[in-house]
Parts: sequence; C-alpha cells; structure tokens
Amino acid sequence: MAKPINFNPADFEPVKKIALGFPGAEEAVSHYDTPSIKINGKFMCRLVEGGDFIPIHLDFELRDQYLERYPGIFHLPDHYKNYKYICMWVHRYNTSLLKDILELSWKGLATKKQLKEWEGG
Repeated sequence: MAKPINFNPADFEPVKKIALGFPGAEEAVSHYDTPSIKINGKFMCRLVEGGDFIPIHLDFELRDQYLERYPGIFHLPDHYKNYKYICMWVHRYNTSLLKDILELSWKGLATKKQLKEWEGG
C-alpha cells in the first residue's frame, strides 16, 4: 500500500531556516519529493510525506534522553528504532527546542574542522 503524500512544505520552513545556518548545510529533496536538509552530503532531517513529523538524525543516547524528556514533542515509530533518528511532531515544538535539537544533529554530522570553527566562532 502506498503512503499518502500530503504535506505542506511551509511546515518545514522553520526547520530549514535554522538548519541552513550550520556549516555544510544544504537543501535537498528526499523521499516522495519531500524537503530535506543534508550536512556535508549526509541526511540530517526531512518532512515526511504525510506531513505530520520530521525525522532528525540524532545519536542513540541523545535520542533516548529527548524521548524521555519531551514525550509530547518527540516519538519513535518502529521503522526508526534501529536508526539514529528521533521524530519530532510538526506543530508541537518551540523554537528554542528546535534550535537545540538541530544543533545536536548537526554536531553529529559535522566535520572536526567545522566543529572546531563553530565552537571557536
């Protein structure tokens, strides 16, 4: 059965605005022509085709901490359990939390040089 493709690209704009501020970030098109962000060519996040959540690359330890701390904002569908992703509901986060989670994601994908420049800058 095909997945429903019913998303509003505007729901990804706040994510894109923040994520593109990180070194190495670039806009991309992902599964089912959904908007996404890559860091140095590596997948960071995207809007799912149903439009209700955004998978964000995040190390397992951090993922578990955020799932426990913010159960109404983040969730983990079965499909993502074995992968370094956390899923954020589209309309349930605040800007401060979004900035934090995207920076953590970026740090997990950035080069050592980018990290050093980011911390020093």
